Amino acid sequence: MTVTSEATTHWKGSLMDGSGTVSLDSSGAGTFDVNWKARSEGSTSVTTPEELIAAAHAACFSMAFSHALAENGTPPESVDTTASVTFAPGTGITGSHLNVNAVVPGLSQEDFDRIAADAKANCPVSQALSGIEITLEATLA
Repeated sequence: MTVTSEATTHWKGSLMDGSGTVSLDSSGAGTFDVNWKARSEGSTSVTTPEELIAAAHAACFSMAFSHALAENGTPPESVDTTASVTFAPGTGITGSHLNVNAVVPGLSQEDFDRIAADAKANCPVSQALSGIEITLEATLA
């Protein structure tokens, strides 16, 4: 089965002076403000395309890693992933750093590292982001 997800952005004005909203149409989870200032300078109240990519990358990696751990016979008790996506004005998106902490009883550090690296390389969002550097910091708790 193929699933298509949709989001819509409504923008008014120029890049520098304008602003818009992005709506998560498929889930109806919300509508969020976006603007250039937040994207180029950061914000605690307005989202950015990079924050949305980070959310997708963290969720996808966590799912892929959890599945791979279960396939290994060592299902996790928990997986907590933060993705940090970097944007440089004039250059674009330059990287995504995955920081994962997982509780996985009965798993060696060597197997944990191997499975985490494989999930990083093979989760669908990592594959979609193959044009940027993706780094991984993984901690077995």
